[in-house]
Amino acid sequence: MPYAKFLLYLQYEKRYSKHTITAYGKDLKQFFDFIGTTYNISEPSQITHFYIRSWVVSLLEQKLDARSVNRKISSLKTLFKFFLREKSVEHNPMLKITAPKVSKKLPVFVDRAKMDQLLDGVTFQDGFSGVRDKLIINMFYQTGMRLSELINLTDKDVDLYNLSIKVLGKRNKERIIPIIPELKNEIVNYLNERNAFLKQGQIIENFFIKDDGNKLYPKFVYKVVNIMLREVTTNSKRSPHVLRHSFATEMLNSGAEINAIKEILGHSNLAATQVYTHNTIDKLKNIYKQAHPKA
Repeated sequence: MPYAKFLLYLQYEKRYSKHTITAYGKDLKQFFDFIGTTYNISEPSQITHFYIRSWVVSLLEQKLDARSVNRKISSLKTLFKFFLREKSVEHNPMLKITAPKVSKKLPVFVDRAKMDQLLDGVTFQDGFSGVRDKLIINMFYQTGMRLSELINLTDKDVDLYNLSIKVLGKRNKERIIPIIPELKNEIVNYLNERNAFLKQGQIIENFFIKDDGNKLYPKFVYKVVNIMLREVTTNSKRSPHVLRHSFATEMLNSGAEINAIKEILGHSNLAATQVYTHNTIDKLKNIYKQAHPKA
């Protein structure tokens, strides 16, 4: 496997997550299986842009969407930069590879009125489960944190005195998210319910727990969010990431600077945050059409 050392590099030097490394491994295995079967090539030094283009064409012929193809191309780009550094190749064939164009998809979000309806008008379950589920929704909507960040929160990450939450984001980057007093009150209420719910002497590691005291897992959180969003929206997408999108869109609509939103969301570059401006512009256009005297 000519890319085995590269995967170790991602794990120990770049400190990528297991999920990311697995995705890289699948993409690279698919590529090397293709050139091995089709052209009987296995050594990095033998690979030219011709073979890579041939693989990209085969992916498109399989009706794989452009976004997925671009992710695989990105995996190869990172690999060949590593090969150059290791002197496994003399030239980078990826310099002649052009990624297919991707149609822009605007983030799906739930508007403020519907979120207010959910948090203030919808009845959650009684007891610990309902308080927890409501705080899960609130955490996503009021902080914009990712699913993995919420699941891995510990009590020490939540600083009620300084009104902030520390999260561990992608590539193990820590960031501090400010919270408002309203969310603090929800957190205090949850902690009181949780501590009363736990069996005497029961030790837990995570801030959010299931009814049995164990750590949450992604499908559990997805189910909670999906069920609750179904109460106020007909969107086909009802995931934790939709709440993250809703947070960012509402922040922009309320006048927050895009760089501040970038830092809160933990984006590595501004381009990832700018996608939310499209929703804001659409809203302004609608207001303009409704209010303009000549409209």
